[in-house]
Amino acid sequence: MVRPEWRAATSYIDGLAVPGTASEQVLDPATGGRIGTVQLGDAAMVDDAVVAAGAAFPSWRDLGPSERGRMILDATDVVEADVGELAATVGLEVGKVRREAFGDVAGALALLRGFVGLVEELSNGEDRTGQPGTGQATAVRIRHVPVGPVGVIGPWNTPVFLTFNGIAPALASGCTVVVKPPVEAPLALTAVLRALAERLPAGVLNIVQGRGSVVGQRIAEHPGIRAVMFTGSTATGRSIAAAGAATIKKVALELGGNDPAIVLADAAITPELIAELVAGAFSMSGQICFNIKRVYVHISRRDELVDGLRAALSRVVVGDPLDPASQMGPLTTRDGYENALRLLRSARDAGARVEELGVRSPSAQWEAGNYVRPTLVTDVPADHELVLDEQFAPILPVIAFDDEDAAVAEANRTEFGLASSVWSADLAHAERIARRIEAGNTFVNAHRLGASVPLVPFGGVKQSGVGRTHGIHSLHHCTEEHAIVAFDDARAQLPGLDPWLETDEEVAR
Repeated sequence: MVRPEWRAATSYIDGLAVPGTASEQVLDPATGGRIGTVQLGDAAMVDDAVVAAGAAFPSWRDLGPSERGRMILDATDVVEADVGELAATVGLEVGKVRREAFGDVAGALALLRGFVGLVEELSNGEDRTGQPGTGQATAVRIRHVPVGPVGVIGPWNTPVFLTFNGIAPALASGCTVVVKPPVEAPLALTAVLRALAERLPAGVLNIVQGRGSVVGQRIAEHPGIRAVMFTGSTATGRSIAAAGAATIKKVALELGGNDPAIVLADAAITPELIAELVAGAFSMSGQICFNIKRVYVHISRRDELVDGLRAALSRVVVGDPLDPASQMGPLTTRDGYENALRLLRSARDAGARVEELGVRSPSAQWEAGNYVRPTLVTDVPADHELVLDEQFAPILPVIAFDDEDAAVAEANRTEFGLASSVWSADLAHAERIARRIEAGNTFVNAHRLGASVPLVPFGGVKQSGVGRTHGIHSLHHCTEEHAIVAFDDARAQLPGLDPWLETDEEVAR
């Protein structure tokens, strides 16, 4: 059950709860029932939050990494006690099974702790020295200084972890934050944010609930926001990029993906490989930006791979996300559910073989919930919408190839380029293929949550985003380099200065 105090997600600005101008229901995707409300804010509330963040910024920045880190860690420890209940809340509002929901919340707390430690390394700066009388600077100090108030706009599919993927580096580096939770899944995230904000100085962490077209747009265009971190759809990312351009702010966009997996002829089709592909494609009911969205397999291995996937997917238990036996829950939104059904109808009409698999658990309310069983699609045209667009559902098209160059060309055919993978027993061969794939990340013999190493830059190319996050790369987005260059004697160090120092008499001669 959701705690009563978590059932109403409100805004929180400058240390105070702020009621919304309207409210909207938060629905359980497994039953369609109401589990809470979100009080929607407006552009004026964003303005108030930015003013508060701007006023709090100098003192938060000047605390230094050690004192900021202590405050963040103390607040994180308080949230830790509620991880189990928060995870249950995520499960209800998003439809995640227990292990996925727990990872969403616990992972966010790990991000806070990790960035507190990492920022110490960044804050030390870099010193370079030259030699007096050589024309070089005698002292150079390169500092990384926080940019100022940062706007973070979170997604509904992994609301706590992915929102804190922006909040954690911003707070740790000395920035203040204005965050917009997703209206589809605001409850657990808002509870975590409130617990932290109440234990930090007023104005350091501000929450504005609301629609992206209103609140998100105002955050992106506001001149007082110096950087934006967004995870979500490509269409929304374009709007944020355009809004941010007017004030030349830093923008990091992690957008949609249509991630290809290429299984080469020399890949060993083992139970472990099948399990990896299933986890990579069907985790969180297919609603992860860098899930596997399409598989290209060498024609000599097609039947073996399809048979393995069919057998594995036939055992997946689909049911109520709070049921410990469930391995996959419902889709989060009704729109996503309707789109998945539309894609499956279209694929059938195009002559594809569509196999809806999995075990229907009696714990699920099948008529009321947004349930789509894990589905394998074969013999689908290579130019079908299911292949070329991001389905964001538990549907996996498998396409055979007989030429590696053609497989790479098909992998690169879309305007998406978030992640990708190559599967082979020959790592050198796999890397040669990987180098030709247009994506921000290419994995070899893996492609799922956990494959993206935290300290490795993560982000997309083409329509899948701009900028990189994770580790030090997130901290760089929240800071600016400031170089202090010192000379011990201007005339001795700078060539070409003499004409500016000539006396009138010297000029006359």
